[in-house]
Amino acid sequence: MPIEDESKRFKQIREELNLTQAAFAEQLGISATTADIERGRTRIPGQVVKELLKQHHINPLWLFGESGQKYLRIGEPVMSPKVVTVDNAGKENIVLVSAKAAAGYPHNLGDANWFENLPAFGIPLPEFRNATFRGFQVDGDSMTPVLQSDEWIVGKAVEGWDHVKSNRMYVIVTADSILVKKIQKDDKTTFVNLISLNPEYSPIAVDRSEVREIWQVHSKLTFDMETDSTSVSLQNLHQEMRELKEEVRKLVK
Repeated sequence: MPIEDESKRFKQIREELNLTQAAFAEQLGISATTADIERGRTRIPGQVVKELLKQHHINPLWLFGESGQKYLRIGEPVMSPKVVTVDNAGKENIVLVSAKAAAGYPHNLGDANWFENLPAFGIPLPEFRNATFRGFQVDGDSMTPVLQSDEWIVGKAVEGWDHVKSNRMYVIVTADSILVKKIQKDDKTTFVNLISLNPEYSPIAVDRSEVREIWQVHSKLTFDMETDSTSVSLQNLHQEMRELKEEVRKLVK
C-alpha cells in the first residue's frame, strides 16, 4: 500500500475523532504533532499502531490496506465452529439443529458429546465440498416470504468478520440465541444490524463481540412446494406494492 494511502487513513481516524494534530499526537504518545505522518513524510510507528488498536479498536490490517474491516475488538472470539462430526469415511457431516435443539445449541458449542446426539448426513455434491456446513430449522416468520417456519437452511461456516458481507443472509449464534437475518455492517462501529425480511420486525443491533458462530445461508430444504409457490407470489406482490408507493410518492410531489 502506498504511503500516501496509509497517511490518508491515519488522518481519517483523527478527523473522525475531532482531534487536532497536537491532541492526537499526545494521545498516541508522539512528540509534537501528527503532521509528518499525515503528509506521508514518515511511516506510522509500531507504537502508534498499537495505541490505535488499544484505544480505538483500529484494525492494523485495515490501516495498511490489507483488510476492509476497520474496527477490531481485542479478544474478539473466533467464529468458526468448535465441534464437527465425521462419517465412517472421515468426511465431515452436516449436523442438523432442529428448532427444539436450538434452545440448547448456544450453550453446547464446545461439547462434542452433545453434537454426537444430533442427526447428521452428507450431500455428495460439489457445492458442499471444502467447507463446513450445518443445517438449521427455521423458527418463526421473521424472514418471510423467502423462508417459512419449519423449513431447513444449510449454512456455510464463516471464520471471521472479514468474510461477512452486508445485505447477505446469515445464521447468527449468540450466547443465548440463534437468529436468521440479513446483516448490515458499519465500518464506524463494532455493532452490526440484523435485518428481518418481514417488515413487521424491527432491526436488532448486536455487538460483534457477542457473536459466537456465524454461518452464511448457502441453500434451503423445503418440503411444501405449494407453500413455496405462494411465497414467490407474495414476494412479487410486495415488490409491486413498493413500486406503486413510489409512483404515488412521485405524483404527490
